[in-house]
Amino acid sequence: MPADPRDHAEAARIADAAGELLVALRARLSDERVDAATLKDEGDRRANDLILALLAEVYPDDAVLSEEAKDDKARLEADRIWIVDPLDGTREFSEPPRVDWAVHVALVDRAGTPLAGAVALPGRALVLGTDPPVVPAERQPGPPRVVVSRTRPPAEALAVAEALNGELVEMGSAGAKAMAVVLGEVDVYVHSGGQYEWDSCAPVAVARAAGLHTSRIDGSPLVYNQDDVYLPDLLICRPEYAQPVLDLLN
Repeated sequence: MPADPRDHAEAARIADAAGELLVALRARLSDERVDAATLKDEGDRRANDLILALLAEVYPDDAVLSEEAKDDKARLEADRIWIVDPLDGTREFSEPPRVDWAVHVALVDRAGTPLAGAVALPGRALVLGTDPPVVPAERQPGPPRVVVSRTRPPAEALAVAEALNGELVEMGSAGAKAMAVVLGEVDVYVHSGGQYEWDSCAPVAVARAAGLHTSRIDGSPLVYNQDDVYLPDLLICRPEYAQPVLDLLN
């Protein structure tokens, strides 16, 4: 079942709206000198409330899986399911002026395949979507760039960087890392430290639309809207690095 053109536009609009809310909220609460925990909690809550309200307004019959809402298992029998992370990278969001945090909004079908999606990078005033797709920049000269968490780089990513004679680029949220590949700022994103469906669904939708490789680190497909929403690993990379990285990891 292909996405309706409106689905792509609405994913981008809703992600952008939540991003604008978060930028304004962070500025106001920072001025009020609230603590980091309050900033995180308010960001999660308010972005989630806005996204759910906008989806209900436009798609009242669609199911929704959100990190910040109770999981309604009726989604398992639905034909259209929105998978959202209202604030990906709460730690980075709570540390102004960091910009490596994101908003994820994606639509999948009953088979668990992403149909449409958008990732907002509000700190950079960017929204990357599936239609029109992003055209990745030409690869820059130099060693392959492997993006990793600034606090918990997975062993697999470190091994990939070493084997490719690459360089490590530290970054915060999953969405920010994935979009760095889409934007041509890095070449490979390997994650194996544990994630959930909302962490990768929208980034994978955007990356696939851009023509990048996306898979589990064993090369199997990423499938969404499962009963167990734990989806611990992924690989997003430029196509020319897919086979070398998969061979190394397996």
